[in-house]
Amino acid sequence: MIAPYIQGFVTGGGLIVAIGAQNAFVLSQGIRKNHHKIIALVCIICDSVFITVGVAGVGAVICANPAFSQWVTWGGAAFLLFYGGSSLRSAIRGGRLEGSDRVARSLSAAVFTTLAVTLLNPHFYLDTVLLLGSISSRYQEESRLFFLAGAISASTLWFISLSIGGQMLAPLFKKQISWRILDGLVCVTMWFMAVLLLADNQLTIILQ
Repeated sequence: MIAPYIQGFVTGGGLIVAIGAQNAFVLSQGIRKNHHKIIALVCIICDSVFITVGVAGVGAVICANPAFSQWVTWGGAAFLLFYGGSSLRSAIRGGRLEGSDRVARSLSAAVFTTLAVTLLNPHFYLDTVLLLGSISSRYQEESRLFFLAGAISASTLWFISLSIGGQMLAPLFKKQISWRILDGLVCVTMWFMAVLLLADNQLTIILQ
C-alpha cells in the first residue's frame, strides 16, 4: 500500500508547491508571525476537506464509468503537462516574495484573507477535487484511502513548513534563483506524473 500513498504524496505535493497567492500569503504571514499557525491550519483543513470530496465523490463517479475514466485520464495528463509548462515559464521568468504582501492585523481578518486566497482560486478546485479525485479513481477502495492520506500528508507538511519555517526562508525566497529552482522542480514533478498517468492508461487499454 506504500505505492498509492507515495503517489498521493508526490502528486498532492507537486500541485501545492507552486508560486501563488495562497503560498505567498502563508509564507509572508509566517515571516511576520502574524497568526501564522492558525493560517496554516485553515489551509490544511480546506485542502483536507476538498481532497476528500474529490477522492470520495469524483473518484466514485469515474470508477462507475470506464469511458469517462479514460477521458479524464487524458484530460488530467494534459492538465499536468500544462501545469508543468506554466511552472517552467515561471522558472525562466523568475519570481520573488514581495515585501508588500498584505498583513492581516486581527485573527478574524487573517482567517478571512486565508479563506479568500484559497477558495476564490479556481485552480484550488481543479487541483483538489478534479485532478486528485480523478487520479485516485485508478485505485481500489483501500488503496484510494492511502492515496488520500498521502495527498493530505503532503498538504499538511507543506503548510506547516511554510508557516513555521517562514522566517528562515525569508532571505532565501527574496532571491529569484530560489523560485527558479522550486518552479523547476514542480515542472519536473508534473511532467513525470503525466507520463506515469499516460503509461498506466495505455497498460490498462492493452490488458483490456
